[in-house]
Amino acid sequence: MSLHGRDLVSIRDLSREEIEEILAASRKMIPYAEGSKVSHSLADKIVAMAFFEPSTRTRLSFESAVHRLGGSCVTIADASVTSMRKGESLHDTIRMLSSYADAIVIRHPSEGSARLAARASDRPVLNAGDGAGQHPTQTLLDLATMQEAFDTLSGLRVVLLGDLKYGRTVHSLAHALSLFGSEIVLCAPPSLELPEPARARLKQMGAKLVDEPNLTRAIRDADVLYVTRIQKERFGDEAEYRKVAGSYRIDASVLKDAKPRLAVMHPLPRAGEIAPEVDDTPHAVYFRQAFLAVPVRMALLDAILGSPRKGG
Repeated sequence: MSLHGRDLVSIRDLSREEIEEILAASRKMIPYAEGSKVSHSLADKIVAMAFFEPSTRTRLSFESAVHRLGGSCVTIADASVTSMRKGESLHDTIRMLSSYADAIVIRHPSEGSARLAARASDRPVLNAGDGAGQHPTQTLLDLATMQEAFDTLSGLRVVLLGDLKYGRTVHSLAHALSLFGSEIVLCAPPSLELPEPARARLKQMGAKLVDEPNLTRAIRDADVLYVTRIQKERFGDEAEYRKVAGSYRIDASVLKDAKPRLAVMHPLPRAGEIAPEVDDTPHAVYFRQAFLAVPVRMALLDAILGSPRKGG
């Protein structure tokens, strides 16, 4: 198997075996991400960061990954200062960027934008989030976090809590978990349930889906509680957002009957859905999850842009 020169637009672009390959490589990248070892595998490479939507962790972890591999970045961090404000199309912007860099990492508020970018570019494109669509590299670091916590991805009971309608992280993650035979417990307000097309795709894969709107019952036998923020920016009507804002809050009392090894995860940023007191419990792994973004994205960039692997 080889990822060299490939796009990554959706987690569906990867097989289970390719995901396992990336996760194995990411574990080897941890000392490089920590700075105790040095890599120059991207010493002659430039990666364009095209971020048309606000980002902290995704953009900075991608930039850190490039620098840890000895590469360089050119970055768009504010769409308002680009020529798109003058009316330039996304297609033309990406065509231009592909002549300046060896790969493009794109985040954009419109679903489908990453696929459009991949068609426009003659360089590899990595999707860093396209609206309510997909966020495949987030899924890879989520899987790395679970694997580190449990030494396996097979047979886990994973609760996906919160915004399952607009939450691109859970759309990608649910697909990947299905590849590994995990039981997926869906816990969401009625207006933010997993969309039917996504549910149908998962059922076609043979996914083990359980709907459990009661949070206490959902987490009773869970191995992972994956908490998501209710995303105000995805709502066209603020009144609809206010109806569901604050629908749940994870604190010490909610976790008192959970399994001792329950891992509480969150793609961050959080906005009140996890109380700070949870940070000091053994359940909290979301800051480790944020760190693992660097070695995972290092492994992915090295696989796509580094020297082709013989016999892959």
